[in-house]
Amino acid sequence: MPDIYRYFGFIFFFHSNEHDPIHVHVQHDHKESVFEIIMESGKVKGINIREKKGVPPLSLKDQRVAEQFVREYADNIIDKWTNYFVKKKRVVCTTIKKRLK
Repeated sequence: MPDIYRYFGFIFFFHSNEHDPIHVHVQHDHKESVFEIIMESGKVKGINIREKKGVPPLSLKDQRVAEQFVREYADNIIDKWTNYFVKKKRVVCTTIKKRLK
């Protein structure tokens, strides 16, 4: 279960045996939501947010922050997904210390 980003208390991570579509789990304050990256013709078309069964979802405010982050870093998340699940490479967790605008 590699962490891929840390951002002001938010943890973005993959589970070790994931499935399509490309998605990232986001935890904050003991809550979690899943952000699916929807691709069309090789480009990010949208982000779907869903709950993880058995875990309280992120608050609406935290969902907005996490969604903004996923939109901003979608290409990097896709690269990390490809490296980890397709190329079987280790991924490094990056701590982001600058707030998004």
